[in-house]
Amino acid sequence: MRKKYILLSSLIVITLFGCKENKKVEEPKEQKRPNFLFVLVDDQSPFDFKFYDSTSSLDAPTITKLANDGMVVENARHMGAMVGAVCTPSRHMIMSGRTVWSLPSMQGYVNPTAPENLEENTIGAVFNRAGYNTMRTCKVGNSYPQANKQFTVVKDATKRGGTEESGSAWHAEQVLSYLDDRSAVKEEDPFFIYFGFSHPHDIRNGTPELLEKYGATNHTDKYSLPTANDKQPPLPDNYLNKHPFHHGHLELRDEENVSGVWKNRDEITVRNEIGREYACSENIDIQLNKVLSKLEAMGELDNTYVIYTSDHGIAVGRHGLMGKQNLYEHSWRVPLIVKGPGIKANQRVEGNIYLSDVLPTLCDLAGIDIPETVQGTSFKPVLMGEKESLRDVMYGVYAGGSTPGMRTVKKGDWKLIKYDVLDGKVQETQLFNIAENPNEYIAQHNKSAEMLNDLAENPKYADKLVEMEALLLEEMETYGDPFRLWNQEAK
Repeated sequence: MRKKYILLSSLIVITLFGCKENKKVEEPKEQKRPNFLFVLVDDQSPFDFKFYDSTSSLDAPTITKLANDGMVVENARHMGAMVGAVCTPSRHMIMSGRTVWSLPSMQGYVNPTAPENLEENTIGAVFNRAGYNTMRTCKVGNSYPQANKQFTVVKDATKRGGTEESGSAWHAEQVLSYLDDRSAVKEEDPFFIYFGFSHPHDIRNGTPELLEKYGATNHTDKYSLPTANDKQPPLPDNYLNKHPFHHGHLELRDEENVSGVWKNRDEITVRNEIGREYACSENIDIQLNKVLSKLEAMGELDNTYVIYTSDHGIAVGRHGLMGKQNLYEHSWRVPLIVKGPGIKANQRVEGNIYLSDVLPTLCDLAGIDIPETVQGTSFKPVLMGEKESLRDVMYGVYAGGSTPGMRTVKKGDWKLIKYDVLDGKVQETQLFNIAENPNEYIAQHNKSAEMLNDLAENPKYADKLVEMEALLLEEMETYGDPFRLWNQEAK
């Protein structure tokens, strides 16, 4: 009996070892490189969306789902502009990863120290060298032409109309056609698609059905007001019919010559214009859904990083302003959503991210070396849940009108804005606690609570004002700001 047991045990051991030795070892699969869909819209405040402002009446189910499936960055901002067309330096910063005072010369701004041949280290060129197929569709003008040309496929045109051919659907069609071409030749190299829209920038000519939904009309008569309609979105909480002092840019197009608005700031005009803005934004949502659905059908969506943002925010009636040439939160901040491999769903972070951080982050996510010309910082650690934010302090500038212009700095809950414009005729300082006063109410909003106001003249916050003034100067020095404000030591 004992001999049988030993023999059986020996057979079992031999069988087990034999199985182990004969087991085929599978080679590890090479990890597929991620794709990128970078979605950039023109002139969109984060507060247009319910996930930034619960009072918004904009319907954007696709973008909202993107936010729920990925990460929403609470504080993402463009660093500013030294020219009136704010989108131009903003798009240069996105493409190059450079900060505002270190960009190439543009539109009257001359920077003799900008790197030569910088376009060779912009998004299209960098991803081409890394073996990506690159494609771009966006508006023409107010951008970075040398960088735009680096993409292999370029389908640019300005489309701000209310039809399939003249509006946002045209941009979506270019992307869908590009994806069809990839499928036809069974392309296996990863792609980088720069999916830019010309809307909701004015002229905000929405499609007829979406204009009807938001009670808006494409008003064209300068000498009459648009028709009032109960369907129009309500006025924003920080609406004013006039800003209390001049913003410093005389005859600024965005404040005086936008068709349908001009210099009007009455309730009917502003509500109609917000309705037009929402009609254009919902159409963008519809077009984005087409592209995301196509990627899902191709089996590519799960391996694609989708980044949604805007070149800057915009006022559209907030604080009595209409354009983006200001440094209030509605215009300085941008929406930023990122979804993709390794990013947990339904995340919301502080971020403190600049648009100049986009390029290094894209490189980091793709495993590409970040060019030495880049000055921004990768926020991949934020996306992967390793950090809550990139930096403690954020700085902003607008010097596209009279100089020095406007400056802002934010740290924690506190924000300072200063105005030194019109050859010293306007010299103003504002101090806000953003946690208590997120809408940046000022005296003209007639709020009774102390914190719901500009606190710059409040003696209780004199020490905080001094602290923020010093911090602003420090940031101006850090970023090579060539100007100084009236109460700062001359450079």
